[in-house]
Amino acid sequence: MKYLSNKNGFLGIDNKFNFKEKVVVVPFGLEKTVSYGGGTKNGPKEIIKASHQVELYDEELNCEPYKKIGIKTLRPFKIDKNIKKALKKISDINKEIIDKKLFSLTLGGEHSITPGCISPFVKKYKKLCLLHFDAHADLRESYNGEKFSHASAIKRCLDHKNVSVISFGIRNISKSEIPFLKNNQSRINIFWAKDKKSWNLNKFKKIIKNKNVYLTFDVDGFDSSIMPATGTPEPGGLFWEETLNIIKIATKNSNIVGADINELAPIKGFNSYNFLVAKLAYKILAYKFLNK
Repeated sequence: MKYLSNKNGFLGIDNKFNFKEKVVVVPFGLEKTVSYGGGTKNGPKEIIKASHQVELYDEELNCEPYKKIGIKTLRPFKIDKNIKKALKKISDINKEIIDKKLFSLTLGGEHSITPGCISPFVKKYKKLCLLHFDAHADLRESYNGEKFSHASAIKRCLDHKNVSVISFGIRNISKSEIPFLKNNQSRINIFWAKDKKSWNLNKFKKIIKNKNVYLTFDVDGFDSSIMPATGTPEPGGLFWEETLNIIKIATKNSNIVGADINELAPIKGFNSYNFLVAKLAYKILAYKFLNK
């Protein structure tokens, strides 16, 4: 695997700082099936650029997490225009990463990357639980004739019988998805955005307890007031502190084995949205490795 220099990679760490990596950040700006606003192909480079402004010290954890973790960033590479070949590529990359006993954090790109991202994890673990942040259920069988659409991302993951999902922030679902949802209630738990004030996070803690968990975060899970830089921004979503609280519960009670963050469509001149996603990525890694 070929890495960017520390200075050019995620967080922009000084090249003089030497560490053995535990984490590999994978920029994977696949943009093939977006159906409204575009620009997700630029997400990874803008997240990495914004991460150079993220403060390395974490006042909550009272340390500089990167020094305890070790983070390397893969050099950007060509992404095949054929979506199946592209998904095979990210699957192969993640297999190489987990074979080296490292943690993979993929920066998308559109949400259709996730079935490819999880492929090696599905094979490695007897059961895999997806912790899914999103405005949309993504349970369509296909969308605009594409089986591997971003609108079908979670459905493609659930094609694997050993995969279950816990979704947070869903507030947009089509009528065609309801029968599949009803028929798979044992594998799908949704914490609907409309019920946010009455969410039982103790129930969430019990569901996720001791599971092997892959975290997939579509940034439109955030409320559109703090995250308009995405293809389909939706009101009524998650805010920063409540999002971190859910991730903290997950990292304390389960084994997070990998993650992706997707669907950032940067808006020129509005760097705060890129910064928010960069800080989210750093927080996920910090909690994963230091929140036990």
